[in-house]
Amino acid sequence: MNWALFCFFTIALLACSSDSDKPKVDTEGPIYTLIFLDKTRSVNINKAFVAQKYQQAINDIIEQNIRQKGDRLEVYFIHENTSKARSLNVTVRSEMEDVSAASPTDRETAETEFAMSLSREKTQIRQRVLQQLVTQNAGSSNQETDIWASLPVIAKANETGATVKVYYLSDMIESVKGATRRDFQVKPPKDNAQADEWAKTDAAQLKKYEIGSPEITMVLPFEPNASVKENNPAVTQYWQTLFSELGAGNVAEE
Repeated sequence: MNWALFCFFTIALLACSSDSDKPKVDTEGPIYTLIFLDKTRSVNINKAFVAQKYQQAINDIIEQNIRQKGDRLEVYFIHENTSKARSLNVTVRSEMEDVSAASPTDRETAETEFAMSLSREKTQIRQRVLQQLVTQNAGSSNQETDIWASLPVIAKANETGATVKVYYLSDMIESVKGATRRDFQVKPPKDNAQADEWAKTDAAQLKKYEIGSPEITMVLPFEPNASVKENNPAVTQYWQTLFSELGAGNVAEE
């Protein structure tokens, strides 16, 4: 673990974790958040741009999705054994008591207590996710990037009936050896047309994973001036099409 980076992250999150506005309980039900952190050799978390972008992304994810009791967040590492690489699993415990029959004073007291409790949980969750972000993977599992293996994880989350939101903090360079797999390090799609063709072909064998209609966000580690060779738009197009073919409700790139 890079402790210098972790200390930087911790200071940064404490500076931005002040919740001045009281949280509002979402009556639409819990959110199930999945964060997939790329732990392969192609993503360098020690690079300042990547570290700052991913730290901010984690802050935003927690602020948006951790709102009430029952909200759940899991972190998985992306490498050659992604589906078995869960590194964090937390469920929100803070609960807003029923104040429907309470006086205005009691209602405000209950809201303040809930806000303070939820703020403490958010801070703890941020710290734990940031610890996972800076954890290094020097083992042999960093040689392959199996993003397909995230699909059964999403499908399992879909079974809970919660609103599922998925975040890939990754370069999305699928790289798995085998006749039926994709290795974008060796052979990336040459253009958007080929990316769409490959994605639709692959979706046929991957539809066995019923992922529902999750919101999916790909947070890429590339600087704005990255070359096409480094940040190949056809690779992003592949994932846009694949996730859409599998039923994703919205697929975004950051």
